[in-house]
Amino acid sequence: MTRLFGTDGVRGVANLDLTPELALRLGRAAGHVLGGPGHSVVIGRDTRRSGRMLESALAAGLCSVGMEVRLVGHVPTPGLAYLAKTDQFVAGAVISASHNPAPDNGIKFFDHRAQKLPDSVEDRIEGLMTGDDTLPRPTEGGIGLVGDSRGLVKEYENFLVGKAPRLDGIRVALDCANGATYRVAPAVFAQTGAEVLAYFDKPDGQNINEGCGATAPEALQRLVVDNKADVGFAFDGDGDRVIVIDERGRAHNGDFVLALAARHFVRNGKLNPKIVVGTVMTNGGLEYMLARDGVRLERTQVGDRYVWEAMERLGAQFGGESSGHVIFREYSTTGDGIFTALEVLHLARAEGRTLGELADEMKFWPQVTRNVKAARRREWEKNDAFRAAKQSAEARLGSTGRLLVRPSGTEPVLRITVEAQDSTVAKSTANELAQVAAKELV
Repeated sequence: MTRLFGTDGVRGVANLDLTPELALRLGRAAGHVLGGPGHSVVIGRDTRRSGRMLESALAAGLCSVGMEVRLVGHVPTPGLAYLAKTDQFVAGAVISASHNPAPDNGIKFFDHRAQKLPDSVEDRIEGLMTGDDTLPRPTEGGIGLVGDSRGLVKEYENFLVGKAPRLDGIRVALDCANGATYRVAPAVFAQTGAEVLAYFDKPDGQNINEGCGATAPEALQRLVVDNKADVGFAFDGDGDRVIVIDERGRAHNGDFVLALAARHFVRNGKLNPKIVVGTVMTNGGLEYMLARDGVRLERTQVGDRYVWEAMERLGAQFGGESSGHVIFREYSTTGDGIFTALEVLHLARAEGRTLGELADEMKFWPQVTRNVKAARRREWEKNDAFRAAKQSAEARLGSTGRLLVRPSGTEPVLRITVEAQDSTVAKSTANELAQVAAKELV
């Protein structure tokens, strides 16, 4: 039986895979495991049309086991995590499918420490959702209530402003992906003194991530150049990741942020221990640059919760994913696109150079990723033709490259990533494997 929880909560096409009935059962089970009668949980969501429907169902499930529910409406995922760790709540839930298209949606939970749930807790919740529902059903005064707490989002906004550098005279372009950052991000940057150019900040419930955001930064790249902005930041639909655009319109991912932070911390004698956490997708060029400075790259499986777990275990100060999830351990437990953007500007100002100048000094290896629609993506290891093509590609790459095949945990997609010192080799190898996957794993 396929596990309900994926790499980042429960996801699927809203009202088909992720139905109100499922959200209701999930709310009952999660409420029983995470708090129970008399405790409070906070729920936020991104801007998808299906968000209110799932919010209502999830809240009903939580109230039916006696939990009090507070709704904060549109809020970035890291903002919901920030609120979940306040004294008034034992847990938080966010309704979002992050960078996925508008028809999708998802539900994920945070505990009272603002941490994503470990697999063991998710398994307990999932176990209670199968078979007969024997969970408590309080009556009368034991039934939980739902309250409107949208004003709490201001607390997260104030936290960000309190950690932000002054940005007077800086022109900042923001791509809000028509998602959860559309209010908070422009408001925060405006309070730093920056001149804010906000784009894709008019969500209609169906345009989230549509030709914009962290997974499609090309529009912002053009806007940065055309409007002579000093920097641009493209967030994803739920605001937990960011892609950085320098003043020349070049896009830089999470590996660039990690390199920038490591360089600054090492030069100022502040990186202790000398460990940066990445994932199996982290660019080999970053690993080489870190090693040159005596810093070890610790790789985890994909998922910012696994990055966080490694950071906790090793005491690392920061870590992240190439996709733009970056965690600064002193301030957050999950990827936070707005905070990361502010920290990037703080680091660049401390270095006394533009982001473009800093990027010129970093040498990442060419990396090409192909996302292949493949319903049978989890069967790639059993497919003889694909395995043979993969082995042949690895033999050609030898020690001068790296190949990673990964079924998406949130979409029917097989991700094929090839890294090589020669960009032509990386592209041709990735294209070759993508063609085989498209034929064999549909």
